[in-house]
Amino acid sequence: MNKPLSHRKLPPLKALKGFESTARQLSFRKAAEELNLSHPAISHQIQSLEEDLGVKLFYRHNRQMTLTPEGHRYYPIVREALDLLINGSEMMRRSANPASLRVQTYISISIRWFSRKLPRFRKLHPEFDVQLISCIEEQNFDEATADIGFIFCRQPPESHFCWIPLFKPTLFPVCSPTLTKHKTNLHPEELLQYPLISVTSESWKWHDFFEPLGVENISGSNISVDSTAMALEMAMDGEGIALVNGPFAERDLAAGRLIRPTPHGIEEFGEWGLICRRDMREQNNIRSFIEWLQNDIS
Repeated sequence: MNKPLSHRKLPPLKALKGFESTARQLSFRKAAEELNLSHPAISHQIQSLEEDLGVKLFYRHNRQMTLTPEGHRYYPIVREALDLLINGSEMMRRSANPASLRVQTYISISIRWFSRKLPRFRKLHPEFDVQLISCIEEQNFDEATADIGFIFCRQPPESHFCWIPLFKPTLFPVCSPTLTKHKTNLHPEELLQYPLISVTSESWKWHDFFEPLGVENISGSNISVDSTAMALEMAMDGEGIALVNGPFAERDLAAGRLIRPTPHGIEEFGEWGLICRRDMREQNNIRSFIEWLQNDIS
């Protein structure tokens, strides 16, 4: 840490943003729009970077642009360096405002679970300004935009993350009681008599449910939607049978809006849990949120 940097060996730093954007999109025009610069300004940045490095970074063929072999090698280096700066700067900004807490989870979990739980956290910790960030299903935790995430993880995250498992999921079907005439003891194969509602990004889950139960041919009248929240709304409307893999339909089951048409369920591979940067685990807002959710998981 005491060794001085060779600042004269640094490339023109402004040009790195222009190079990253241009290399990612292979377009001066798109890079200029993204960075709110003019086309000539981006072109000048790339030229100054190429002159500093002594190599060509792009091939230009009329309006077509491709990376040279040197450009291909340089891009991941620049991208990693910029990502590191962004994440480190965001960490500093967050530490300067410990009263805020940004929580990332999936859209369906936000709608069906966290929206009713967060007021309880706010009541216990009114000092925190909580922002719930909803993302698409199966999206990874984004440490640049969130302080902590509640996600489904099939394998341990990268080593710089802290992973706090909360519960292992059980995959089971739910539907409106009117769909099956209130039957709750159907054999798994009998479910195929009804439309099966699947989530587009998780279309394999019906196969995961049926395979351990010895049901192989699951073709039939199926419906595909883009979120678990929509699948459950359709299930409550009697449009078919949906799958859940956690406590995200408990209120509707307790109220009788949904039933389990079969007692069968399978333990799914993976865990639901909380994720944050390891070096932020003991930050007051994050520690308070973890302790609260561990005690209020139902």
